[in-house]
Formats: sequence, C-alpha cells, structure tokens
Amino acid sequence: MADLEGLLGDLADESNDLEQLVAPLTAEQWGTQTPAQGWSIAHQIGHLAWTDEIATISASDGERFAKLVAEAGPRVLTFVDEAAEEAAAEEPAQLLQRWRRSRVELADALRAVPEGTKVPWFGPPMSAASMVTARTMETWAHGQDVADALGVIRTPTARLRTVAHIGARTRNFAYVVRGKQAPAEEFRIELTAPDGSLWTWGPEDSAQRVTGPALDFCLLVTQRRHRDDLALMAVGADAAEWLTIAQAFAGPSGEGRAAGQFA
Repeated sequence: MADLEGLLGDLADESNDLEQLVAPLTAEQWGTQTPAQGWSIAHQIGHLAWTDEIATISASDGERFAKLVAEAGPRVLTFVDEAAEEAAAEEPAQLLQRWRRSRVELADALRAVPEGTKVPWFGPPMSAASMVTARTMETWAHGQDVADALGVIRTPTARLRTVAHIGARTRNFAYVVRGKQAPAEEFRIELTAPDGSLWTWGPEDSAQRVTGPALDFCLLVTQRRHRDDLALMAVGADAAEWLTIAQAFAGPSGEGRAAGQFA
C-alpha cells in the first residue's frame, strides 16, 4: 500500500503540474490546437478526465466496465475521439472541475482494490499500481501536447522514470501491434535521469543497446517527438529498428510527430 500511495502521489503531482498550465487559460486559449491532429487543449484535458472516469468504473464495478467495453466495440476506432470531442464542448471551468473530481475519485477507487487483484482494462487486466503508472504516463504525454501548444518548456522530473519504465516494458507490444515478431534477445537500456543518475533496464551484456537522455526516450516512446530529433543512440540493428516503432501506450500505433516539427 505504501508503494501505491507513492505512485498516487506521483500521479497527483504530474496532474497538478499540468493543471497549472491550463487553469489560467482563457476560454479562447482552451481551443488552441495541439500537435495531436484535431485535438485542442480542451480535447486533451477532456480525454484525461474521461479516461480517469472509465478507470474508476473499471476499479470499482467490473460488470459495468464490461458493459461499456461491449457497447464501445462497434466504435473501437472512434470512441476515444468521440469522448474527447464531447468533453471539449464543455465550458472550460466545468471541464477543469470534472478533471479534478475524476482524479480524486480514481485515486479513492484504486486504494480500495484488494491487494493482488487485477482490474479489467481495454488491454490485459492490470494491478492498481500498474493502472496508476499508466495514468501517470498518459498524463505526462498529453501534458506534453498541451505544453507544445502553449510553447512551454517543461522541467523534467524524476517522474519520467515511470514513463521510461513503461516504454521499456512495452518493447514487444510495439512489434505485436505492427504484426511483427519481437526479437528474442532482450535489450539493454541505459538512460540519463534528470538528476544525472543512470536508469537501466535489461541485461548488462546485451549486444542490443539504447542509450541517451531519459527525457528523449520518454518523448520517443510516447511518440511526442520524431526519432531524428532525439539524442538517443542505438547499438545493433534490432535496437535501431525498435526506436522507429516504440510506443508506451495501448491501442494502434499512431503517426507520431514529423522530423523537425519542433526545431
């Protein structure tokens, strides 16, 4: 439970940092378009609020969640965008309050999940702790879209480790969604953290390696920057290929960002 509380604290901090960006905005600024095609800042916050609400249902009422998934089935390629569009139509103050409320309700629901229990999701079921880390990753990624829309440079924090960890753990998933066979050999990943320390994953003696700044790795696996614009180094053909397809998020692979888009 202590670990869960720590993770929830990180999610709250990540959310609060993003809220500081959007709370002072005018209604017109909430309509600012972000790098995600067709999504304004309001879409981004609406998506986070909606996903928190769905995750709360998943953690507290599995039967209701299963019904929602079944209803969304025929709209599998559109229901996420539809929910964001509906939320974006709300008044900014109302939407901001909705997001604040959904964050609190999700944290309470996850605290109530019995230890060892996994909650259902659109992909494989996950523990309460895994759900929190996924929400932190997504909050950070959509926060990057908002920051880019506003021309804000965010200060990297130790919370990037959660994003990087998911990016490393989802290596094989990136191949699966593209109909490819993942390499049998594990990769060694060595990333320089914001405080200068080293974060590592995988066997030390692996011939396939990825190194570079943790921020750049997180921007890559969330597809918020193009591979060519990042200071990541790959050793080995498999590692080099992975850096062109990596994704830390569920669902189909996206188009990502264009090379030089943020130069």
